[in-house]
Amino acid sequence: MLEGTIVSLAPDETIVAFANALADAARPVAMRYFRAAPEVEIKADQSPVTIADRSVETTLREMIAARFPGHGIVGEESGAQDRNRDHVWVIDPIDGTQSFIVGSPMFGVLIALLHKGRPVLGIIDHPALGQRWLGVHGRPTLLDGRPVRASACTDLAAARFLTNSPHYYTMPEEPAALASLHEATRFTSYGMECHGFGLVASGYADLIVETGLDIFDYLAAVPVIEGAGGVISDWAGQPLTIDSGRTVLAAGSAVLHAEAVGLLARGGIRPSAEQG
Repeated sequence: MLEGTIVSLAPDETIVAFANALADAARPVAMRYFRAAPEVEIKADQSPVTIADRSVETTLREMIAARFPGHGIVGEESGAQDRNRDHVWVIDPIDGTQSFIVGSPMFGVLIALLHKGRPVLGIIDHPALGQRWLGVHGRPTLLDGRPVRASACTDLAAARFLTNSPHYYTMPEEPAALASLHEATRFTSYGMECHGFGLVASGYADLIVETGLDIFDYLAAVPVIEGAGGVISDWAGQPLTIDSGRTVLAAGSAVLHAEAVGLLARGGIRPSAEQG
């Protein structure tokens, strides 16, 4: 496990049941607009948003506020509310909005619960695929109620590597660093959205490395990957928290994770690069 791994108590069954209820509620809202040609708006950061994104987030925020009024909430569309509370929910209502817009079923709903800044529960839910990964600190990760296990691959040359589109690279050292991983691994697949984290947790892929993200894009994946026996961090190998930066690296094994962090470091990725 990474230094600084969560030491707080895992969420109780009430919290876990509520998190599943959130994902259950998000599914029909998202599917109401899926392949229904919703109007697309472009936000200030040039990313797209639809009524589906906003409706899902509104639904989840209302449920959290009603059930746990003392908890904070951070969402992609409506920002942060009480993010310094001991318990904070982090929501990406539609992860992969571009996929959603073009009718691809790869979009997901991401729900994380943080305790003192660290993820202790995560859900990766795919409404159109009918798949849900649930990660709870201290428990095995479940895919649709059944335990899954990350791969034991320890060799970059044999690794099945996932990453996002090169269009997300914005720092000078990123293209070369990602190219080095592409060249070092067995093969590369692009554009998996949050589904890629589930594939690593289930052992179908060995390594995922992404950039250009925000905390709502990856914090839900932390308990999912760790509960499946994998390791997840930023590119510098540091634990992911509410204050983390724009990169994420997850591997099925600690050895493969360390190899990938080392290769990125040789490509010019430094801890300071995360702080931008």
